[in-house]
Amino acid sequence: MIQPMEHLWAPWRMDFIKGPKPPGCFFCEAAAADPADDQAHLVLARTSLSLAILNRYPYNNGHLMVAPKAHLANLEDVPGATASDMTALTQRSLRVLRAVLLPQGFNLGINAGKIAGAGVADHVHQHVVPRWDGDTNFMPVVAETKVLNEHLTTSYVQLRAGFDRLA
Repeated sequence: MIQPMEHLWAPWRMDFIKGPKPPGCFFCEAAAADPADDQAHLVLARTSLSLAILNRYPYNNGHLMVAPKAHLANLEDVPGATASDMTALTQRSLRVLRAVLLPQGFNLGINAGKIAGAGVADHVHQHVVPRWDGDTNFMPVVAETKVLNEHLTTSYVQLRAGFDRLA
């Protein structure tokens, strides 16, 4: 028996999709910035090869991205050491998110290329999106509004403290 397909609508993202894009790459900017400026760039953690950065346009609270510091568009071009480092940072991100936000699950994924939905197609990155049972409600359907229950700055402070604690 074929089950009906469910759709997740996120119309509020059209401002990001259709809006003007700042020049440059925000991943590269964040990677090159002084670690003292991590909060301004929403960098939660950095290693010598990669960084975890909070998404400014989140699908859910705690939505972060793990990216190599090197500006590479394709996952297959990421050197093995960097790919391993990104995986280790993704694992750390999952541990921190579980400890700080108590999600019941996650969506993990890479949108490879613009046609696949990548908002930043020229710098590969993995999305880590915490999920909770019942975290969708009538608001997106009725009011085209996604309710994020916590301010981005509050999420950053809590998650950064979690990354600092859980090395």
